[in-house]
Amino acid sequence: MFLVIYLFLIRPQISKAKKEKKFIADLKTGDRVVMKSGMYGRINHINLKEGTCIIETTAGKLKFNKTMISMDASNELNK
Repeated sequence: MFLVIYLFLIRPQISKAKKEKKFIADLKTGDRVVMKSGMYGRINHINLKEGTCIIETTAGKLKFNKTMISMDASNELNK
């Protein structure tokens, strides 16, 4: 029973978390991204010490936490 729960529930979540962590670590200036709130923009600056980035949108420049970037939506945008 535990094996079934592990294979169908826990393992996929761990795998997705690893992919998302790698995606956040691989972000660089100039990447087009989509925020989890639905805002589209381009990364202008990344502050590794604070874990934040400045996103340039049509409304201007906004400072966000890097974890607020949606991996799935950003990958769809950059296809």
